[in-house]
Amino acid sequence: MTRRTGAADGTDVVVVGAGVVGTAIARTLARYELDCVLVDAARDVGTGTTKANTAILHTGFDAKPGSLESRLLTRGSALLREYAAATGIPVERTGALLVAWTPDQVASLPGIEENARRNGYLAVRRVAVAELYARERRLGPGALAALEVPDESIICPWTVPLAFATEAVTAGVRLLLGASVTGAGPAGDGGHELATTRGPVRGRWVVNAAGLGSDTIDRMFGGDGFTIRPRRGELIVFDKLARALLGSIVLPVPTARTKGVLVAPTVYGNVLLGPTAEDISDRSDVATTASGLTSLLAAGRRILPGLAEEEVTATYAGLRAATEHSDYVISVDGRRRYACVAGIRSTGLSASLGIAEHVVAALGEAGLRLRPRAAVPLPCMPYIGEAGRRPYQDAERIAADPAYGEIVCHCERVTRGEIRDALASVLPPADLGGLRRRTRAMNGRCQGFFCGAAVSLLFAEAQAGPVRLRSRTRTGWGR
Repeated sequence: MTRRTGAADGTDVVVVGAGVVGTAIARTLARYELDCVLVDAARDVGTGTTKANTAILHTGFDAKPGSLESRLLTRGSALLREYAAATGIPVERTGALLVAWTPDQVASLPGIEENARRNGYLAVRRVAVAELYARERRLGPGALAALEVPDESIICPWTVPLAFATEAVTAGVRLLLGASVTGAGPAGDGGHELATTRGPVRGRWVVNAAGLGSDTIDRMFGGDGFTIRPRRGELIVFDKLARALLGSIVLPVPTARTKGVLVAPTVYGNVLLGPTAEDISDRSDVATTASGLTSLLAAGRRILPGLAEEEVTATYAGLRAATEHSDYVISVDGRRRYACVAGIRSTGLSASLGIAEHVVAALGEAGLRLRPRAAVPLPCMPYIGEAGRRPYQDAERIAADPAYGEIVCHCERVTRGEIRDALASVLPPADLGGLRRRTRAMNGRCQGFFCGAAVSLLFAEAQAGPVRLRSRTRTGWGR
């Protein structure tokens, strides 16, 4: 007999989707006396749109004033900055320069300034051309004007959902991965029963945060108010030697359809160029294309000519869960005990905690009993950025445990101790991709050519059991 996960065990809420928004909602629900299950079709958290974005922590200066997105992005950005500082998520406040290259773009700058102020962001200011080139000496010729957005930042997009999920699981949320939802129906107690590829899952309430699959899930609950229209964004990652070419995020003047191609440093020490914006029909097509990469390289040469001389480390593509609506599609129906959180697009990382706060409050207003539980400990995440101290640089840590002085991945300076800790963590990786996102191993210039065999062996040994048997109190993933 297939065991049911859910209402039979007292489950209050099932959250469908373990991307950055779903994990943020699960983490917020875990702060109340609720029994929750977090379900995802993938084998790890944060594997969809979340892992393939521009890794920018937005201020929300350019959101549409008065929109739900604007409100939740402004709130979420502030919450995430606080959370990142408390949990060790890499963030660097580089600031951004929004550059106008044509007279028409110059003419649009006052409107962008006004929008920023209407969104409550008052620090935006006009930058003269002379100051622009004094700050970004490698910028391509021909810039006519710019706006400075001093609080735009870069962030590690991989650590964020891991932190949310780690906190949620530590607080008692059950994580069910590899469970694709194939159907939904009523349960005998007035709740819901979800059919999944890992068996039925039952809960009194369901929160649909399924990203690219959110419209499919919504239709299972009788909805038909939106359709996901995937928008593919291709990006190029340049070698760390390119990092000296710029100090700030360099933004284009946005259009009605897209924010355009940007150049930005990353918290890992690289330079990122992209994204493209291509509407496609296949929700699984994350392939890069010759035409997309060619167009990015051409844009990069115009924005920052020195990029043409730099080595490309990697290329990738992500799909944004765009809909026919210009705003987030968020609703909570108390009668059906169902919440839909969709159409989040490219700002989901920055807005995630604001979205979660909004959704959980709406669930409470709709009838979900929210009784705060005792304080949930914050996770202490392994630091994988470049701005802080890494384990290979920490003499005291190496003296206490020589594994932190044994470098396995030389391109990214990842040690055996870090890999061991990730493999023994609260949320160990299900595959080598997950290990990359937790440690940066194999993400460097050689893309695993040198260290791949050693990393694969450590992973295989962990899968066999011995690493996971070690005490989790030594992993640094919890306080």
